[in-house]
Amino acid sequence: MAVNAGAGRRPHGALEAEILATLAAAGGPLSATEVQRALGHDLAYNTVQTILIRLLEKDVVERQAQGRGHVYWVKHEEASEAARRMRATLAGRPDRSAVLQRFAAELDDDDARTLRALLAEPPEAP
Repeated sequence: MAVNAGAGRRPHGALEAEILATLAAAGGPLSATEVQRALGHDLAYNTVQTILIRLLEKDVVERQAQGRGHVYWVKHEEASEAARRMRATLAGRPDRSAVLQRFAAELDDDDARTLRALLAEPPEAP
């Protein structure tokens, strides 16, 4: 009997994003069990723990031993992390201009206005 492997699956990276948002909203470190409860899904503890370890390896979260386990927190604020991922996507690409052009063309009107205003501002002094 064939099983549809894609049925009910989250898009790639969606669970990582949910866990990061949970940690960011918590205002303090959380254990894997606390993250699991906060998500309110029928996720196995091992799934949450695996994602937390992946995020640690990606240098997105930090952890500290607490009791018999660890607690985790977001290393960078969410906007900084999203900007870092955008820069990483562009890094070393020969078609950077084409990628940026496509990105800008697909922005909705509000985001396009915001980006234009930000680009018109003088750069901040170091």
